[in-house]
Parts: sequence; C-alpha cells; structure tokens
Amino acid sequence: MKTYHIITYGCQMNENDSEKLAGILTSMGYAPIESPEDANILIMNTCSVRENADDKFFGHLGYYKKNRTASDEKILAVCGCMMQQTEIVSTIRKKYPFVDIIFGTHNIHLFGQMLSKHLQTGEMICDIWDDIDHFEENIPVKREYIHKAYITIMNGCNNFCSYCIVPFTRGREKSRESSSIITEIKELAQNGCKEVMLLGQNVNSYGKTLNQPKTFASLLEDVSDIDEIERIRFMTSHPKDLTDDIISIMKERENICNHVHLPLQSGSNRILSEMNRHYSRESYLALADKLRNAIPDLAISTDIIVGFPTETEDDFLATLDMINKCRFDAAFTFIYSPRNGTKAAQMDQLFGKDVIQNRFNRLLELQYQIMLENAQRYKGRALEVIAEGISKTDPQMMSGRTKTNKLVNFSGSCQIGDTVTIIVTDALTFHLTGKMIN
Repeated sequence: MKTYHIITYGCQMNENDSEKLAGILTSMGYAPIESPEDANILIMNTCSVRENADDKFFGHLGYYKKNRTASDEKILAVCGCMMQQTEIVSTIRKKYPFVDIIFGTHNIHLFGQMLSKHLQTGEMICDIWDDIDHFEENIPVKREYIHKAYITIMNGCNNFCSYCIVPFTRGREKSRESSSIITEIKELAQNGCKEVMLLGQNVNSYGKTLNQPKTFASLLEDVSDIDEIERIRFMTSHPKDLTDDIISIMKERENICNHVHLPLQSGSNRILSEMNRHYSRESYLALADKLRNAIPDLAISTDIIVGFPTETEDDFLATLDMINKCRFDAAFTFIYSPRNGTKAAQMDQLFGKDVIQNRFNRLLELQYQIMLENAQRYKGRALEVIAEGISKTDPQMMSGRTKTNKLVNFSGSCQIGDTVTIIVTDALTFHLTGKMIN
C-alpha cells in the first residue's frame, strides 16, 4: 500500500492546507500512516511566523539528511509559508538536495501534478508562485473529524504589521465566494458536521475583494442559517475591523460561539504604532467592553508579543496593565522573533535576552493567575460540550470544548462528536473537569 505522512507547523490555515494535501493524496490512492519514517511520501508543511518554527523544520531536515541513503526511494516534499522566502528555498536546494518537491502556499492544488512529474522523471521539482489572483476551488479535502471542520474563507493580508511575514508568504487579501463557502458547509452538515471554524488572516475584512462585496457579518448570518450547524467559530479578528454588525449577529444567533480571538500584541500605544496595528489601547479596551456588554459570558483570547524592538520597561508595564484590565481567558504569548523582510527586523533591540525573558515570565505569571480565576466561574455550572476524543491527560476520561472554547475533561460514556451536558466539578488553569449528566 502507498502511504503518506504530513507534518504540519503553525496555524489552523496550515492545518487546513494539510487536509487538502491529504485529500489529494487519498484521491491518488495513498493512505495515511502514523510513522513519518515508514511513509512512502513525507510532506513537511512549514510556518514562518516565528523563528522556532524555522528551527524545528531545519532540525527535522537535518535528521532526514543524516538518515537518508542514496537508495532510499521515499519521497520528501516541503511546502508552506517558509517556501515563499527565496533564501529558504536556496538553502534547501544547496544543503538538502535530497528534497524531492518544493512548493509554496499558492499552488497546493497542483501537488498531484508535481508528484506525478517527479515520479516520472526522478528530478527535484521546485515550483513557487509569488501570488494567485483567484481562490482555488474543488480541491479534495481529507478531514480528521466528521463533526467539525476548518473552512478557509479568505487568504492573505493587507495590513503589513511591521513584525509580520504573512503578507509576503500568503500574499494580498483574496476572499472566497460566499456561495462556495455555503455549499461546502451544507455538504459537510449533510454528512454529520455540526461545528465549523471560518479561517482567514483577518476574517473581519472578508468580502472586500469580491466582484460583489459582502461583509463578514453577512457571511456569518448565512452560515448560521444552516440548521444542522450547532457551532460557528472564526479566527483571526483584527481589532480595527471588528464592526458593530459583527457584534450584533454574534449576539443574535445562538449557534455563533461566544468566543472571539482578538490579538492585542502590546498594551503600549507607542509600540502599537511601531507595530503598525492601527488601533490604540483605549480603542481596544472600548471594543472589549462593547463585546462583553453585548454578549453574555463572552470569552476573549489574544496574542501578545514581548520584547518588540524598542520596547521599554514602561511599554511592558502598559501591556501588563492591559492584561489586568481585559482579563483574557487565554493568551498566546511570544517573545519577539525578527523575520527577514519585515520593517521591524531592521530595528535595534534595546535589551538583552535575559531582560526580555524576565518580562516574558512575569507576563505568564499574571496571565496564568487570571486564567485560573476566570476558570473558577465555571465551577458547579452545567455546560454544553461537544466530545472530541479521549483526554490527553487522563485516558479514563473524554475531552471536549464549550462554546467559550474552554477545554473540558469529563467522565461518562459518549461518542466523538456527541453534544453532551457536563457539570463542572473542578476548574484549573488550562482546563475544566466534570461529569456527564446526559
């Protein structure tokens, strides 16, 4: 049997791209396998947002370079955001010539043709597109779950935050036709899907590039009209583009989850300006208040960068102040990582690694304390959870998520994809514990 294994780095967009690659390989007669070493085809789908993702990728390549022999007939393909950077591709071709196929983010739909060409010629295939002027449809998708699905509604970004490589690796914003999105979700619903995650680098600006412009709020309304879909999630939202009509439809529709991911990045107005974020701490706070006033029991998660070039102690204290004021339910926290080609990469770093690491540790301590305190409000409550599988921390329990995206480990007998009610018996920093009552 022909087999494949896909290693995915990075965000949900990359995960959705890997599902498409899996769909293409399945249509060609390949089957997934757990072991990357034993797979006939290994694909490494890369992320370039932060330096540690680069390091992981090249670490894996070094492992395969060490263990691969001239007679090894296995196929190694690398793709994703890192491949959109000329210097990365040059390094691979020079130092890792055993890589068989190299492609980027814009021509995933052609992977089957690239694979066939390599099988016919035995030559390295390197095909990188700078951008694409349309949204490629009808790509087969092999999803991990029946009950939930990622749905990409747009690609690219027009914001050019000074630290971010995404506009250079994913290109400019391109929105997908709403009719195609609705058709895909309706087909999924007919096959048992009850939860969808709408994906884009900035979903709030959806529809601006369409021939007949459409707002994200209008798309949310259309998706929420599909009766079989119990939960609608979306990410990521840019604070400058989250409008009142989006808040209104979230408040109005029961099947739109009461959770929003709203990246803050910094609590300092000076740093926000240097980051080219186009909002202030004051406008962010006003937006968070508006969301919470409109939507009961709303959970807000965020992204925060520590150690951005020129960040002073006062700037950092402003970020801690925002964490105290916003009381985020979850935060993805990162030490700044310079990305070649971005404006911030040319800025001077004022402080050494020890100072920045100290700030990072202080931020985590505060955020974890707030997360634990927020979790306590769930104790004793009955919550609706969709079961996602066996708990990773306790094989005797099931695991699932609430509408506020809170992870719950619970006792009881049910199937993956079942919607069940849980009584919360304990609340910890990163998850709740409970028992099923239906």
